[in-house]
Formats: sequence, structure tokens, C-alpha cells
Amino acid sequence: MDDVSDGRPSGSLPRAVALLRTLAASGGEGMRLTNAAATAGVTPASAHRLLRMLIDEGMVEQDARSKYYRLSIEFFSLAARAGNPSNLRDICRPVLLRLSAALGDTVFLLVRSGFDAVCLDRCEGPVSIRSFTNDIGGKVILGVGQGSMAILAHLPESEREEVIRFNLPRLLHFGLFDEVFFRNEIERVRESGFAARGSGLLPDMAGVAVPILDRERRPLAAISIGTTVERLNAERLPTVVQVLRREAEALAPKINPFDAALRRPGQQVGSY
Repeated sequence: MDDVSDGRPSGSLPRAVALLRTLAASGGEGMRLTNAAATAGVTPASAHRLLRMLIDEGMVEQDARSKYYRLSIEFFSLAARAGNPSNLRDICRPVLLRLSAALGDTVFLLVRSGFDAVCLDRCEGPVSIRSFTNDIGGKVILGVGQGSMAILAHLPESEREEVIRFNLPRLLHFGLFDEVFFRNEIERVRESGFAARGSGLLPDMAGVAVPILDRERRPLAAISIGTTVERLNAERLPTVVQVLRREAEALAPKINPFDAALRRPGQQVGSY
């Protein structure tokens, strides 16, 4: 029997959640009432009533022209507040310290910032190195250096293509980066799951990076090792990659996808 304490049927909550999940799966474009109802497994009449209820609660909105329903900004704001309260650097800092101590190399944490990558944190190893980003807060073009390449290669195809088109002219002055090389390197990193090839732009320097991927296999960040060519030889490389992958996989579930550092990294960086 229906619960009439608040005028809403007792089965409303599961169906409302099904509608929220359906709208979330639409990728932000939203859905028409009939399509949302069919996907969520509820009748159009029930879907209309529940969606109006969710609109009243601020969780859903309806486009005035297309009539599509989609999740509201308030919904995402609520999700962000419910996420891990720690910021990205706080979560990753112990891992960077552990890696630097265990491997004896400098470790970087990079995140995407538009068409660039930003160094959000770094832990120095005993060997002095040069890097593209230099210190915390430094930027590099996406695709230059192992950390930024690990992020670029794992972006969704449409975003990846947008970055490639925008960054190719910026890479011309490097000489080594023509479109064929750039695309071949991206595919190689996608297939292997890590970036390790040196560009030759920093003589005697080498590095390897792996992405930190969310549940949908989108890159949240990248962990990168900076060292010398002599230290990162063919014998040692597989071990370093294995260690980085293990740490990246353990970090992924702990990272709040709404962390401000993933949206506005330039406003979050600074020295310790």
C-alpha cells in the first residue's frame, strides 16, 4: 500500500534514483521524457511526476527550448560537497614521497589545464635533473614530456583531437614534433599504458609516466618520474612502470573528481 505520509508513493525513491542515473548516463546532453522513462523502466506518467519533483528539489532542470531533462548544477554541487574533502595534493603527497624514497628519483604530479599540463607537486630525488615544468606550478604543452603525454593519450577521442589540432602549431618550434610523430607517439602510449620515450629536448634526461584514471578510464592526473638516461635503462624500466601503475591504481578511487585542482589547477599550486 502506498505511503501517504507526504503524498508520495513509497516506491518513488528507487524510480527517482533510476531517472537520475539515466540522466547521468546521457553525458550531459539530457533526454526527452519518453526516452528517459523507457531507459529507467518507469511509465511516462510516473517519469513526468518524478522529474517534476526532482526539479522542485533542484536536482534536475529542463531546457526551455528542447524540453530535454538533465541533471542540474545543484546536483553536481551536492556531489562535490559529498566527495573526498581532501584535495588532490594532500591525497597524492604521501605517494610521491614514498616513490621518491623507494626509487631514488624525482617524482611529479601533473594535471591538465586546458591545452597544457601543470605540475601540481613534485618530490626531489637525490639526483639533480632538469624538467619541462621546472618547479611546482610550471606548465608544459600537452604532449611534451612523459607526464603530459600520459594525460593527453588517455583523453576521450574528441578531446584528444581538439588538443592535437590546437597544440600542433605550438609544437612546430621544437622541430622533432611533426604530426606523424605526435600521433604515433600518442597511439604507442595508449597501447602500452605508459609514456617513456625521451624527446631528446633535455639531453641526458629521461622519464616515465602513467595516468591516474577514473572509473570511465578518463585521466585525472599523471605520476611521472624524472631521472637520467643512465638510471632509466631497459632493464629497470619495467620495474618502475609496475610500481607507478600500482600506486596510480590505488590512488584513483581516493580522488574526488570534483576537486578544484582538476578544474582550476593554476589557482591551487604553490610551494610547500
